[in-house]
Amino acid sequence: MMNATIARWDMFELELEGPTDGNPYLEVSLEATITQGDRSIRVPGFYDGDGRYRIRFMPDAEGEWTYTTSSSTPALSGRTGALTVTAARPGMHGPVRVRNGFHFAHADGKPYLPFGTTCYAWTHQPLALQEETLATLSQAGFNKIRMGVFPKNYPFNVNEPLQDIFERNADGNLDFDRPNPEAFRHFEQQLGRLREMGIEADIIIFHPYDRWGYADMSADEDYRYVTYLAARLAAYSNVWWSLANEYDFLLDTKPMEQWDRYFAILEENDPYGHLRSIHNGDVRMNYDHTKPWVTHVCIQNWDVKRTPEWREQYGKPVVNDEPEYEGNIWPAWGNISAEELVHRFWVTLMRGGYAGHGETYAHPDDIIWWAKGGKLYGEAWKRIAFLRQVLEEDAVEGLTPLGGPETWPWSRVSGARDGNVRYIYFGEHQPAQWTSGLPQEDGDYQVDIIDTWNMTITPAERIAPIIPHPTRHGAVVRGGKPDAAFGVKLPGRPHLAIRCRG
Repeated sequence: MMNATIARWDMFELELEGPTDGNPYLEVSLEATITQGDRSIRVPGFYDGDGRYRIRFMPDAEGEWTYTTSSSTPALSGRTGALTVTAARPGMHGPVRVRNGFHFAHADGKPYLPFGTTCYAWTHQPLALQEETLATLSQAGFNKIRMGVFPKNYPFNVNEPLQDIFERNADGNLDFDRPNPEAFRHFEQQLGRLREMGIEADIIIFHPYDRWGYADMSADEDYRYVTYLAARLAAYSNVWWSLANEYDFLLDTKPMEQWDRYFAILEENDPYGHLRSIHNGDVRMNYDHTKPWVTHVCIQNWDVKRTPEWREQYGKPVVNDEPEYEGNIWPAWGNISAEELVHRFWVTLMRGGYAGHGETYAHPDDIIWWAKGGKLYGEAWKRIAFLRQVLEEDAVEGLTPLGGPETWPWSRVSGARDGNVRYIYFGEHQPAQWTSGLPQEDGDYQVDIIDTWNMTITPAERIAPIIPHPTRHGAVVRGGKPDAAFGVKLPGRPHLAIRCRG
């Protein structure tokens, strides 16, 4: 009997020796029942090559746990042991969950506001470039990264990966029923390093940009692959599951019922219930995110003012992981300005959702952040980090939009509140004074002007409230009175926001 001590939300790993003949990936089943009091959790195991079998467990409660293994192979069955789980390590807050309907928090209750970026194939690049990517992430302020298990074949990203994801047969062809342990060990090593940096890994399971055959595996091969991923990676606390990048471009070979089955496999084999979603290509082809196995909306759409529409349609947190990218490459989605991407972040957050960053500046060696990582050359990331800092200072319940998207003035500007803090974002608008959305009762409020581009916060000058025009904007007039207790004087330039605490 094995005894171990581990911190809450860290990963316990049980390694066992077993048979190597045949194909253990297909022919040997392994799992453990892990128990604390009257609670039992089924934890699947997996084969890691060279006769090694592993079971990984992420405990979510302190105290004593016991385990017993079961297997189709007697040598792996009936192993028992105990765990003592201590308090979480400093900085470890547990996996992210949905909170308050449209927002997120860690398992310990700490609010989590996703400020993510995209580096699709960074773990498939030369090791020196991967180290540079991690060094950049350590300074950039992102707390989530979208990254694929498979390498990617796409313009600006055509180099061969470090390893095949599956082993090759004697004839040189990939065997999609033999995962390559070396490739997965490297992937999970980088996953663990992200965890220690406080960065969530939004793991993309499938994508259509392929020349190796990964996108053309059979349904049964796909199911076994997803099962293997869950057994191997679910015990990392920073995992999110993204079924696909642009799933709708794979519908010819992976019909909708298969996507539903992938979600079911994750539910069956991920005992921790990590977040699960799926990403569209065509803006008209959103997956039905109302399905119960989808935890949050992952969407690609440049029209970020539609965020409240998606909140209402799906009733779940909205993460627009691809509102287009800052850069200068030839595709239209990859050449918006830094100012525009920062603007889309602010609009999305103020309308109750979350946005994702990407950078696509042309490089002589095609080392572009969105595909390969490396360095950031743009300007948006700094302002996004500033936005994160601003919002995390007061994060309590999550941002609820002010007014409706079709009502004046919220059809033009954007505003939200979280607890006793209000934000109003003007973007391209440049008013010299403002009233709407501010408190209706006079009081001791701290009001600041936020310059979203220059990243400054300065005290605002309060002025007499403004009475809206009674005929043009009658909807916001209350008995001919102002719609707020006071107004704010503004510099009359773009890229500004108001923050009101009180």
